[in-house]
Amino acid sequence: MHRTRWKTLLLIAATGSAVTWIVLRAISGRGGMLPSVPGLVVAVEVLIAAVVFSMGWAVRQFLRGKRPTLDPIRAARTAVLAKASCYTGALLAGWYGGQVLTLVGDLSVPGNGGRAVAAGVAAGGAVVLAVVGLVVEWFCRVPPPEEGAEAAREHPAPDPSAT
Repeated sequence: MHRTRWKTLLLIAATGSAVTWIVLRAISGRGGMLPSVPGLVVAVEVLIAAVVFSMGWAVRQFLRGKRPTLDPIRAARTAVLAKASCYTGALLAGWYGGQVLTLVGDLSVPGNGGRAVAAGVAAGGAVVLAVVGLVVEWFCRVPPPEEGAEAAREHPAPDPSAT
């Protein structure tokens, strides 16, 4: 599994913002009501980021030899969860960023200022989630095997007691 590139996440967030902005402008142009952002969104984003970080920290401690044991399945699941957090954070940042762009364009409408702030804070929480996912992916990388150890596995030394 390859590490997620931050440029890919930035592209996803920018594309998501553009698509969201286009769709919400069309909805508001037809007199529709724009969605509001619940206050709990940011708390959930930060909570998920904290859980991902704590799981990644356990993997990092094991790889540095400061933790005696770690289930390999848990380490693999942590790496997958980190990758999912990266993409989810980028998508949510695009969604809420598009809402901010749409609402800022219509600040003359009562209530749009507060909704724009709420969407901006939610976009910030989504960016935190994506960054934590990138950091935890970095925590989960395993150093490549040493050349001597790899060669020894491929061509084991002959057993001297066999003669």
